[in-house]
Amino acid sequence: MADRPVGQLLDALGVVADVDDNDMPTDAVVLLKVVRRDGSVALVLACSESLDWIGQTGMLHAAIDINSSITQADDED
Repeated sequence: MADRPVGQLLDALGVVADVDDNDMPTDAVVLLKVVRRDGSVALVLACSESLDWIGQTGMLHAAIDINSSITQADDED
């Protein structure tokens, strides 16, 4: 396995983000679910080059909080 850019992979999966034209993304954390040749399933974590482990951990925890908020709002509807 080798590291490779994931932009086209994310595009092919239909990944979009709520980012305005004037917003300037500074970091990214990407979690991919992949099926290996042998049929096993794995999670692959990728981060932008400038993101250290503290920022990565914070972004992952924030993602869990955001997801929980969305799930709760959906349950209330």
